[in-house]
Amino acid sequence: MAEQIVCFVIDKLIQLLITTEANLSRDVRKEVGFIKDELESIRSFLKDADAKAAADGETTNDSVKTWVNQVREAAFYIEDVIDEYLLRITRHHQDPGFIRFFHKIIWLAKKTRSQDGIVSKVDHMKQLVRDIQERRKRYELSSIDQQGGDNGEKTLLRHDPRVASLFIEEAEVVGIEPARAKLTNLLVGGAPRREVISVVGMGGLGKTTLAKKVYDNQAVLDQFDCYAWIMVSQTYKVEDLLRTVIKRLYKSGKQNLPEGIDTMDKESLIRKSREYLQEKRYVVVFDDVWEVDFWGAIEHALPDNKGGRIMITTRSQDVADFCKKSCFVHVHHLQPLPPNMAWELFCRKAFQFELEGNCPPELEDMSREIVRKCEGLPLAIVCIGGLLSTKDKVVDEWRKLYNSLSSELESNPHLTSLTRILSLSYHHLPYYLKSCVLYFGIFPEDYSISCVRLIRLWIAEGFVKLQEGKTLEEVGEEYLTELIHRSLVQVSKVYMNGKARSCRVHDLLREVLLKRGGDSSFCHVLSKDKSTFKPTNRRLSINVSPSEVLGSITQSHIRSVFTFNQEEWPESFLNTLRGNFQLLKVLDFMDAPINQLPKYVGDLYLLTYLSLRNTKVELLPDSIGNLKNLETLDLKQSLVYEIPAKINKLVKLRFLLVYYRNYSMRFCLNRERGVKIHEGIGCLQALQKLYHVEANHGGIKLIKELGNLRQLRKLGLKKLKREYGRALCASIEKMNRLESLDLSAISEDEVLDLESISTPPEFIRSLGLKGRLEQLPSWISNLQHLVRVVIYWSRLRDSPLKALQNLPNLLDLRLGQMGYDGVQLHFEEGGFQKLRKLQLEEMEGLNSLIIDNGVMPLLQKFLIGPCPQLKEVPSGIHHLRHLRDLVFDDMTKEFARQMDPNNGPHYWIVKHIRLVCFCCRSGPRDGDYEVHSLYDSDFSSWSNA
Repeated sequence: MAEQIVCFVIDKLIQLLITTEANLSRDVRKEVGFIKDELESIRSFLKDADAKAAADGETTNDSVKTWVNQVREAAFYIEDVIDEYLLRITRHHQDPGFIRFFHKIIWLAKKTRSQDGIVSKVDHMKQLVRDIQERRKRYELSSIDQQGGDNGEKTLLRHDPRVASLFIEEAEVVGIEPARAKLTNLLVGGAPRREVISVVGMGGLGKTTLAKKVYDNQAVLDQFDCYAWIMVSQTYKVEDLLRTVIKRLYKSGKQNLPEGIDTMDKESLIRKSREYLQEKRYVVVFDDVWEVDFWGAIEHALPDNKGGRIMITTRSQDVADFCKKSCFVHVHHLQPLPPNMAWELFCRKAFQFELEGNCPPELEDMSREIVRKCEGLPLAIVCIGGLLSTKDKVVDEWRKLYNSLSSELESNPHLTSLTRILSLSYHHLPYYLKSCVLYFGIFPEDYSISCVRLIRLWIAEGFVKLQEGKTLEEVGEEYLTELIHRSLVQVSKVYMNGKARSCRVHDLLREVLLKRGGDSSFCHVLSKDKSTFKPTNRRLSINVSPSEVLGSITQSHIRSVFTFNQEEWPESFLNTLRGNFQLLKVLDFMDAPINQLPKYVGDLYLLTYLSLRNTKVELLPDSIGNLKNLETLDLKQSLVYEIPAKINKLVKLRFLLVYYRNYSMRFCLNRERGVKIHEGIGCLQALQKLYHVEANHGGIKLIKELGNLRQLRKLGLKKLKREYGRALCASIEKMNRLESLDLSAISEDEVLDLESISTPPEFIRSLGLKGRLEQLPSWISNLQHLVRVVIYWSRLRDSPLKALQNLPNLLDLRLGQMGYDGVQLHFEEGGFQKLRKLQLEEMEGLNSLIIDNGVMPLLQKFLIGPCPQLKEVPSGIHHLRHLRDLVFDDMTKEFARQMDPNNGPHYWIVKHIRLVCFCCRSGPRDGDYEVHSLYDSDFSSWSNA
């Protein structure tokens, strides 16, 4: 963890040089370069120290740990000095204290001294560069044996927790039968060609156990002429790996080893392997592969002939994908155990020697909570169940373990293997991803965070580095995708196109990240049990009432504050922020019970991210204009209606997210409102997202100003009038980067005039039009990247389907709220080839819905209604073979009876669909519905009532 802190400080020094270079004398520039170079040297050693810690299971020599901690503290100090200086120049614009700032850093280097031959702090930098090489050599040459400890301790250090997976008895395995059968079939069946079967999943999921059970089946091995099992792990030499493969293949084929194999080079080993396997059917299992390009190292040694099979177990999706460049690949994503099987495995372990493997009634509730915490992870269930098998079978004893699980993961020998397995993926990350994954420790247990919000936070923290040709958001998405592919982060929800919408980490992995984040001062979670924190802590997550922890918050160097699960919010806490958290960059008050933002928020000059989402705040103080570094202002679902004119000073602002949706209202045009903004918004040329703004307050002048926002990716405008049409179209045409456009008229009868757009932004992916349309704008059919279309209150006389049916990427179509005034909609054969979701809502005149065979072949969700004139179930639904969910909204019971499974004449149309529901409005709110399923036991009695 120290490595990424040092890298972060190096980046800050470089950035500071770039932004203030004109103010530097030659001597100061030389000193800056000196400090940066020394930190680079320190970083290289820290990388080795981290690797050693990973290999030793956190049992690295104490003197090295001490040195690493001192380097971390020194890096924090330098970061504080930089930020304090930036705070001064932001306040005073031009500060002659720049040279004094660097003298302060140099003072740090001169003031520290070495103790007992181990560097205690970042010392005199020029001497350190020589000392560090000597210490590195001395450290690398000292084996674990030389670092002290008795034989038992050495044995523990060398124990690889993954080895146990190779020797699990059949009786201890639960829930692998379907996967075992699938993998067995892939190995012995299929085409006579070389194929790779990749088993992917997070650590502890049972990949090795599953693969070994398949491999150990003699009936499987009998299908092959030779076979080999190879444990790869994180570090290996290609020559040694190939040599091991050849030896085991020869041994399995009862052949003498080739002469000179121990001295062959890589090329000779590849030739020898190919020569031996040329006329043989083989199977080789590579267990625990980490490196993405692993396949490139071994593919030429395994020829494509006679149905050779290679099985790879890995935590990384990218390892599996890399094989596809030259081989047919089957990817099997191993899933957690379902609740019933997780419970069965737990009982087998926790009660294995008593109670005949059954849980006593008095322990069941507590036991099920423990199993829930494991989230289907077999290794966690086995380890915790095994530990509980040694405990007294009383509720208090088991509750004590549950409440102290975080500390037990670090200290209890029964759980050591679990902690190490979970930690391996973290240790293997590049430094720039370690901070990103530690961020998940900030959020509460079971918390799913929006991926968009998470990436914005990473950017605000400075974790995401700009790459040529990409936005910071695109790079952040790549970071998140890599963490998902490495099986560290789980996707909770996805968008229609399969892209991650929200994500989380496994609860037990979160415990490991929390401990690591606390030890390295990355983050502290304030709770009743942990109400004090180190002054070096960088992030504060408050999961308890602020009034209970105010006494522990004094002068600190906190950069980020988060609050969760708050019921009260003392004003004194906001005063504490003003006095003690001057270096804040991130202030996330989402869901906090606050109703005002004090004017001194403008004193937090370094703030880059401010969220008041879902709070009761109504007004923003004018001092918000002081936040010259602010990049994200999130006011969604707050009560803020007017944005102060001084916001136009925030030239770095990239995201202005402002709207309020009234969920107590029925769905209507005015259920969602935007905000009023003042003249001058056009100077915020860094803006990428602006939604929603009420256009009627600024009129045509505001619309024209929006044309200056050439970086916009997402724009939402409310209360548009017909007279704005030409100005609006002209501004939209200038927004070449626009990806999402949402336009709403001031009333249901007001016309949206969009006809004068001739060259729309070509990368629009989401389009929402809410208001009267005299005709569907012709340019829409040219939007080749369009994924989502929403057309409401448009009262189109002609069917829009012909204009939309050939859009090549359209996944989601919503047409409703009197969006179409005709009587018939015809979905013609060959149209909407990628559509996944279709909603046809509130079409009063629709009496005929024709769905041809061959249209919408991938449709999964279909909502219809209310359509009072539609009397019969459209028979074409029968053609939608991939349809999973069919919802009829506020249709009559007579209509529903046609589909009764017992005697409905049109049941045949929908019987292939997994879920058929009927929603009936039951109250004034939008969500007030009664829902009845076609397959409910009382469906007939309800529909006939």
